[in-house]
Amino acid sequence: MKALILVGGFGTRLRPLTLSFPKPLVDFANKPMILHQIEALKAIGVTEVVLAINYQPEVMLNFLKDFETKLGIKITCSQETEPLGTAGPLALARDKLIDDSGEPFFVLNSDVISEYPLKEMIEFHKGHGGEASIMVTKVDEPSKYGVVVMEEKTGQVDKFVEKPKLFVGNKINAGIYLLNPSVLDRIELRPTSIEKEVFPKIAAEKKLFAMVLPGFWMDIGQPRDYISGLRLYLDSLRKKSSSKLASGSQIVGNVIVDETAKIGEGCLIGPDVAIGPGCIIEQGVRLKSCTVMRGVRVKKHACISSSIIGWHSTVGQWARVDNMTILGEDVHVCDEIYSNGGVVLPHKEIKSNILKPEIVM
Repeated sequence: MKALILVGGFGTRLRPLTLSFPKPLVDFANKPMILHQIEALKAIGVTEVVLAINYQPEVMLNFLKDFETKLGIKITCSQETEPLGTAGPLALARDKLIDDSGEPFFVLNSDVISEYPLKEMIEFHKGHGGEASIMVTKVDEPSKYGVVVMEEKTGQVDKFVEKPKLFVGNKINAGIYLLNPSVLDRIELRPTSIEKEVFPKIAAEKKLFAMVLPGFWMDIGQPRDYISGLRLYLDSLRKKSSSKLASGSQIVGNVIVDETAKIGEGCLIGPDVAIGPGCIIEQGVRLKSCTVMRGVRVKKHACISSSIIGWHSTVGQWARVDNMTILGEDVHVCDEIYSNGGVVLPHKEIKSNILKPEIVM
């Protein structure tokens, strides 16, 4: 069985982190975002993953070569020379996706984090006998999204309503699809949208079905949602395999700590914190709702909340970093500095307070 992951573009919403790495390689809960998906696909028997990509394919492939052997799965790239939207990449990768088996293939958006109930999705797809299955998730504010209007019992999709003013339903496209090869005959090789152009036509023929996603879902393509997604992911980990979470007198709630990280005395860590490989957290530090990436040093009595600290950065003694501060790679925050929502580009030294959310170039 095969799968295509829509990796796409420049990851501008997650800058400055994506100035150092393509977005799918940015760490989420101590491993690259895309690895969560590749591992889930491998677990249900997918043998080949195609990455639809238009930005830094060499970086991606070099990085993923190690995992190819570790996981025993073939990873290839299909490179766009121009952005092709969400359907064009399928036409471009057609020869990689089609084989003699006639089996359906998965398509995933690379920003989506969930429990990936892919096995259940295969059963659902076989059961309804249509041409395509999409995963949908329930949201509190459907007016911000494109809503999927569907038959509750069978899951048959009736239509899509973009950002509805009146309530038509609360289920939105979750960015995980299972498609028969025949869907590729509907897609031309040009910039085109699978959600707006391809799916509505399949729905009109009553061949599109939606499965409601069990468990959590989050599009982690921007900082606020990344932090929320970490909370949901760790919460799900607590239920499924809590042995992966840290424990001890310094830990509050759900926290994941790489085994090579060092944590000093008198710290209070959590809830909803990820500490990456090789990090050094000195004594008396307070961390909550944040990600501290590989090689970061947090000095004595610093406090970090609702923020993302990029690779190999340093946060000084008694510094305070909060309110969606994002530090790019190799940023150094001096002692006793306060950052209130600063977005700091890589390789900078911060010597004065950032009192309101701003970009520091």
